[in-house]
Amino acid sequence: MKIPKLDELFDFTHTIAQEVITESDTPWECIGKIRDFCEYIVTRLPSDYKKIGDCVFAAESAEIFHDVTILGPTVIGRGTQIRPGAYIRGSAIIGDGVVIGNSTEVKNSIILDGAQLPHYNYVGDSIIGYKAHLGAGAIISNLRLDGKNVKIKAYGEKIDTGMRKMGALVGDKSQVGCNAVILPGTIIGRRSIIYPLSRAGGIIEPDSYFYGDGHEPMRRRGEVCEE
Repeated sequence: MKIPKLDELFDFTHTIAQEVITESDTPWECIGKIRDFCEYIVTRLPSDYKKIGDCVFAAESAEIFHDVTILGPTVIGRGTQIRPGAYIRGSAIIGDGVVIGNSTEVKNSIILDGAQLPHYNYVGDSIIGYKAHLGAGAIISNLRLDGKNVKIKAYGEKIDTGMRKMGALVGDKSQVGCNAVILPGTIIGRRSIIYPLSRAGGIIEPDSYFYGDGHEPMRRRGEVCEE
């Protein structure tokens, strides 16, 4: 059984959190440390980051629209757009060139540079990779209905993360289709595609297509006709 390491999922040169995030031993361990990461990073920000709220810091080139709610601790990178209706609930490290769009909610998450969460998305207790994209209405679920610890399904086994809340690790340049639901404890490899309306869980290998209700097989990209 092979659980992907963080550096197999993400290029951390594309986040201001690089110094602290690489210290984690397991792919999910860092989720519980994000608030601490934020509080550390805000004391060491470059001079073009300015305080815009209670423990909320944004680069001068970030574009933050009216009618947004941003709680601290939060760091917002250069050239990032926080569009009307967005709700950032704190413990968020948002990279450069990111889009947080209309009615999108983010909490306790790291969003790497160039990622897009543009329409009606929920992202909690997660890491979203470099240039990853969530389609409209895509949801990263972070809590089991029974409230028990999140378990990662990996090659016939279940690994208890010891965490009551964990969303997903969405690898660099992956795409999640419109209205897809990503189950708690999902790990999506780099450059993979989750089809619209899918319910995805477990470990999804890099360069894969995933479609269906969480039980259908993945297909490597070379096994699917590309339009």
